[in-house]
Amino acid sequence: MDYHEAVDYLESLDRSRPKLGTETTARMLSALGDPHEHVDHVQIAGSNGKGSTAVMLERILREAGLDVGLYTSPDLNDFRERVRVNGRKVPKDHVGSFVEEIEPCISRLRDEDDCPTYFEVLTVLALQYFGAEDVDVAVLEVGIGGRYDATSVVDPVASAVTNVSLEHTDILGETVQEIARDKAQVAPDGKRLVTSAGGEALEAIRAETDVVTVGGTEADVVAQEGEMPSRIETSVSIVGPDWDVAANLPLPGEHQATNAGVAATLARRVSDAGTPAIERGLRGAHWPGRFEILSTEPLVILDGAHNPAACRTVADLLDRYEFDETHLVFGAMTDKDHAEMADALPEADAIRLCRPEVSRAASFDALSDAFASRSTDIARDGAVQTAVERALDAASEDDCVLITGSLYVVAEARNRWTRLQIPKRVDTLDAARSVLAESSVDEEFAGDVTTHAFKTWLYDGQAEYLQRLMQRIGGTCVLPETDSPGRHVPAVLSGTAAQYERLADEVRRGDTGLSHTSDRFRDIVDGGDTTDRNRRPWGADTAVMGVLNVTPDSFHDGGRYEQVEDAVRRVREMVAAGADVVDVGGESTRPGAEPVTVEAEIERVVPVIERISDVAVPISVDTRRAAVADAALDAGADVINDVSGLADPNMRFVAADHDVPIVIAHSADAPVDPNHTVTYDDVVEDVTRELNERVLLAEKAGLSRDQIVVDPGLGFGKSAAECFELVDRLGELRALGCPILVGHSRKSMFERVDCSSAERLPPTIATTTVAAERGADVVRVHDVAENAAAVRTRRTIRGTDG
Repeated sequence: MDYHEAVDYLESLDRSRPKLGTETTARMLSALGDPHEHVDHVQIAGSNGKGSTAVMLERILREAGLDVGLYTSPDLNDFRERVRVNGRKVPKDHVGSFVEEIEPCISRLRDEDDCPTYFEVLTVLALQYFGAEDVDVAVLEVGIGGRYDATSVVDPVASAVTNVSLEHTDILGETVQEIARDKAQVAPDGKRLVTSAGGEALEAIRAETDVVTVGGTEADVVAQEGEMPSRIETSVSIVGPDWDVAANLPLPGEHQATNAGVAATLARRVSDAGTPAIERGLRGAHWPGRFEILSTEPLVILDGAHNPAACRTVADLLDRYEFDETHLVFGAMTDKDHAEMADALPEADAIRLCRPEVSRAASFDALSDAFASRSTDIARDGAVQTAVERALDAASEDDCVLITGSLYVVAEARNRWTRLQIPKRVDTLDAARSVLAESSVDEEFAGDVTTHAFKTWLYDGQAEYLQRLMQRIGGTCVLPETDSPGRHVPAVLSGTAAQYERLADEVRRGDTGLSHTSDRFRDIVDGGDTTDRNRRPWGADTAVMGVLNVTPDSFHDGGRYEQVEDAVRRVREMVAAGADVVDVGGESTRPGAEPVTVEAEIERVVPVIERISDVAVPISVDTRRAAVADAALDAGADVINDVSGLADPNMRFVAADHDVPIVIAHSADAPVDPNHTVTYDDVVEDVTRELNERVLLAEKAGLSRDQIVVDPGLGFGKSAAECFELVDRLGELRALGCPILVGHSRKSMFERVDCSSAERLPPTIATTTVAAERGADVVRVHDVAENAAAVRTRRTIRGTDG
């Protein structure tokens, strides 16, 4: 079944029904052969914080070396965000095959008046996918309660209840005690339930099962928040009966410290995760839309607080920051206590109300009534992104823009920073057809897709607006025929530079919140990206980065330059041959390479960097470890080249502290694991989207996009065919607004063109030429003279040789 057909089918399912329990979910799993039975599951229930806890636990277990499935809800933009294995969304092909397989079962259940809900079917999808991927552990965020939730079809090896408050009283009970007893049913047989609940809720849970408590000084596991080392991280201390952890956490707040304690306690119960894995996992646990700081000038905070308790937490956290005025962007669902939420939020100097594109969004009248006593400056904006843009326009650099009230609001607002405008090459009719086909758009429009073409993702109303506007100004915007209310749909736009200029002007006067998107279209058409090419340390044109491996085992030059004198001589040879940057690496990332210690890597690279710090070109350090990068920068390096894509959570802060450029590569694993295969829906779009989140992390640490270089990571979790496709479509990475590096030199991808390891210089030079033509800012190569000549030749042919 086609993916978009599968999505339409899933979206047609009811969201709720009178029948409770796990029987229907069990019947669907039985029809699939009970794929969940050989997987260890962890359930996490609670009123607030269960998603954060699940993400922390998943990250810790991955750091401990396990393959981990994660099932959470809701999602921000794509339901596949709910189902992940080792951080990657369930592939589209798997969704299509799953729906095709489960549809007959759902039809039978419908005939028996037992049709499952959307959540039940997604739960089955998750459990089936985790079984198919043979994960070691699957972490399941419970939907509602515990006793009757679809996830309770499993027999967990460990479980937790984060906290309990009044919620879903029509289903779970009218008191905190009743709700707590319901949630306690996730407790594993014969094992203690981990919980951070307190008061009456804790007593009710104790009456149902034995517990391990997490929280304050009287708990079995004490979890406390310390100082905030930066605006975007806090420190946490977790002390168990015979273990302790001290870590930084990118989720501030005492409540998140408690959630971290729950996650750490669960991790120790289901794995042999030690202190280092727990500390790395906690620091690497990113959970978008949960007190997420996306900008500091002005301070922009997104938080999906959806009830009074969560709003009070946001207000408490906001007190930690200094700013002048507060601009509140607020929207909520109909069934929420708007007045209590308004009272819990901080005082605002300006309030902008909005309605996300979901049917349950609260009306402006209801929201206005809730805030009537809080401010006289209340604006009713249409789309969420309109409210966000107007709040940003009104805010000064010293103000705060707080966007909250619902995760649906946060999801739409966050698109302002994450929506990609991917430029597409449509220089032939076949290329235009291919672009449309991947977007599920009828290929009959291929003849209309010419000149400057882009692919982006929009909500239905935005997409229809842009389609009408582009038609009016003479351009084209084609959309798929599928109907996905409240979801992103792919849109392919085509037009001339003048038409995109007019589009930006028209959109700025409109009420759709798309001004940032249309400005980005125009910027890419005008100059390729929005970064300042002249600020880059390697110059404004394609630069040649020379590779120097001071290792015994790198795949091409390993063992040649282990001695400092040999390394220094090689650097000077490369500079004389035309290297614009020199990249010094002390650890091989080839398939099967043995990792080295931090100390050994520092001993290899620092003496060389100290000796070559006087060369006339920038020096880059090729490392995946923040401690090595820090030592190398102190020794005289100018750039960090991180092939792991910020796997070390401290790497982005080291780059920001030293105020240096950093190369962030897309990498499934480093060193490369030849047995690790990765499935991509579209390798170029997937890599671009995943790099975008890495870039956001670097920006949050204080780096600008001028300083962030993206590398598609050829050979790191990609087949040879996928590597060549990334080079061919390299221009699409311009959507990120960052310089682009291509590292292809002598790699095994050239076996696809029948070149052995000794014959890979000619295809390397050819790829250098293509990469430069496609817009690469840096090519990383071993053979500097030959590749520099290729770059100069290409420059001369294009008439840009100075």
